[in-house]
Amino acid sequence: MATTSQTPALGERLRAGFGLLGPRHRRHALSPEQLDTLALPIGDDGVVVGVDAEGQPAVMGINRPTPYDIVLIGGLWTAQVLALRAAATGARVAVETGRAQQWAQLVQAVGGGQSGMTVHDVGRVPPQGASAGGPVLVIRDCGMRPPRGRVASAPWQSVLTLLPYLSPVAPRLMRQARLVGVQRVSPDEATEIGRVLGLPRAEYESLPTLADGVTLWCTDRDRQYVMTQATDAETGLLGTARRMD
Repeated sequence: MATTSQTPALGERLRAGFGLLGPRHRRHALSPEQLDTLALPIGDDGVVVGVDAEGQPAVMGINRPTPYDIVLIGGLWTAQVLALRAAATGARVAVETGRAQQWAQLVQAVGGGQSGMTVHDVGRVPPQGASAGGPVLVIRDCGMRPPRGRVASAPWQSVLTLLPYLSPVAPRLMRQARLVGVQRVSPDEATEIGRVLGLPRAEYESLPTLADGVTLWCTDRDRQYVMTQATDAETGLLGTARRMD
């Protein structure tokens, strides 16, 4: 071994627990102009609900530190795909429904209990104990006139209310929601939805023509058409996309 003046210093570093000296490279630095060119393939973290008009992933961030209410005027198929994907991200899913038999196969696939999916009768959802380490999605599949839920949205607990069609309670629920999804509806329903959400005429007139699996997702500041494409496993479990159940 060669003896140099650096050997004592190297020995001191090894005894101090810093390990061997690695190769030296210039620092990687970007100018502000170069920083603007960096981008991620998706704009948020959460559940991939489908692809947008440009074929890019559309992501719904359901695990939030603040209460988050979602209304979906659409079919059971889409709600169940969202439930499967939410469970895959580690969220617990609690389903409040009057048609438990429609969810039984899904619960069996995901697994029940505190780490999977549970189904409850309408008005019988117990406190879920949501936390940052155990986020919860509550899905309310309670028909046209869902009663006021015992379990509301809260930090780390989002609530998705599924409405098969527009109903007298729908305008109130849409105004209270942070996110509203609309699938194919009748022309009269489309006009009313356009009025409540303040949609441009071209957008609400397109609603009666939407294909199965397509949803117009709306927030206060943004609107996006999304096509939900099932994986092979989801198709095997739920069948192909459909608006009617």
